Amino acid sequence: MPADLSGTWNLLSSDNFEGYMLALGIDFATRKIAKLLKPQKVIEQDGDSFTIHTYSSLRNYLVKFKVGEEFEEDNKGLDNRKCKSLVTWENDRLTCAQKGEKKNRGWSHWIEGGQLHLEMFCEGQVCKQTFQRA
Repeated sequence: MPADLSGTWNLLSSDNFEGYMLALGIDFATRKIAKLLKPQKVIEQDGDSFTIHTYSSLRNYLVKFKVGEEFEEDNKGLDNRKCKSLVTWENDRLTCAQKGEKKNRGWSHWIEGGQLHLEMFCEGQVCKQTFQRA
């Protein structure tokens, strides 16, 4: 049985966010502002259907998907690119592979020690974030 990621999660730490944003081609000013943000994630999980809201004072982002079904993802407000995304379970990790303009792009969510972990990767850069339940 896959992990239940449902809940409201507040950012505790972020490692290499700058490198990840550089790999995405995000401009200097936006990177500087984004590094100061403490986003909150709200994950709603109903079996293999997910809704993930990411809220911050700069931008909000919403993605809805079903595990195992490829979908077109519009990263408007992030790096403003569209990509084909496929989310799968890898043991207790929810992992997304994104095909598009940027190579080796995606993310992985999992719970460990009562905390939500997120790794985002793009073109060799990996950002590791840790969230605590609100």
